[in-house]
Amino acid sequence: MDIERDRARATAKDVARESGVSPSTVSFVLNETPGQTIPADTQERVRAAARRLGYTPHRIARALREGASRMVVLNTAGVPSGRGLGGFIAGLDDELRRLDHILLVTHRRDADSLTREVIQAFAPRAVLDLAAVFDGSEESGWEGGWVDGMAVHTLAQLRYLAERGHRHIALACPRDDIDERVVSLRLSHARRAAQSLGLPEPGLVVVGPSRDEAVAALARMRRERPSVTAIAAFNDDTALLALTALRDLGMSVPSELSVMGFDEGPHGAIWQPSLTTLRIDAEAYGRRAARRALGLEAEGVPSDGTGSTIVRRESA
Repeated sequence: MDIERDRARATAKDVARESGVSPSTVSFVLNETPGQTIPADTQERVRAAARRLGYTPHRIARALREGASRMVVLNTAGVPSGRGLGGFIAGLDDELRRLDHILLVTHRRDADSLTREVIQAFAPRAVLDLAAVFDGSEESGWEGGWVDGMAVHTLAQLRYLAERGHRHIALACPRDDIDERVVSLRLSHARRAAQSLGLPEPGLVVVGPSRDEAVAALARMRRERPSVTAIAAFNDDTALLALTALRDLGMSVPSELSVMGFDEGPHGAIWQPSLTTLRIDAEAYGRRAARRALGLEAEGVPSDGTGSTIVRRESA
C-alpha cells in the first residue's frame, strides 16, 4: 500500500472519527476559527489525529496561513449574478479596503486550478470560492456566515407564502450557469424550512432559460402537481421568467398561482403583476466574509441571516 498517497486522502471526517468529535469541530480547530470556546485538550486531540492521518486543512486555510501579499481573491464560480452577489462583493471589498487589503474577483468554474494559479502568481492572503461558501460543508471550512443567512432567508420566503394560506409550494430554479452545489443547497434549505413550517416537502421545477422552455416546464408542473398554489423562485430573474410563462399559459397571478422572488432585482417593481420578493442585506455578509478570511472577529456583523426584508407587491 502507498502510505503517502493513502495519507493524502484523509478528510475532515476521518479526523473527526479518529478524535471522537464532530467534523465542524475539526474545521474550527484546524482552520483556527476565531471566537470558538473549544477546550484545549480537545483541540490538541484533533491536531494529534490530523498529524497521525496526514490531514491537510482546506486550501482556503492554507492560503490564509501561507499567503504573503495583502490580496484576497474571490472566485464567484457558478453563483448567479444579481443584487445579492453585487452586494456581497461590495461589502467584501469595502471591509478589505478598510483593513488595508485589496480584492481580486474572478469567475472561474475550475476553482482548484484557479487556486493554484493565483497562489503561485500573487501569494494571496486568502482565496474564497463562493460556491464553497454557499456549500457550508465541513470540507469547505465555511460553516455559518452567508450559508446560515441563505437558510434563514429561504425560511422567510416560504413562511411568507405559508402565512397567506399556501401549503403546496414549488421551488423554481434556473437550469443554466448555476453551480449545482448552490441549487442543491437551496433545495435542501427549502425542504428543511417546509418541514419546520409543517408544510409538505416542496418540489423542484427547473425553469428556462428560454421563454418556450419555461412555458413547457410550468405546464408540466401544473399537470403533474396540480396542488401547487405558489412558486418560491431561486431569484428574481427566475421569478420573472415564471410570470411570463404563466401569462403565456393564460394563468392569473396571484389568483391561480402566486409567485415570489428572492434577492430583489431591478425589474420586479415594474413588472405586471409586480413581483413580491425578498431584499437581502448581502453587504453585511461580504463584510463578515472579509473579516473571517483575515482571521478576525466579525464584530457588529450579523451572522444569523436576519438582514432581509419582505418586499410586498402583487404577485404573492
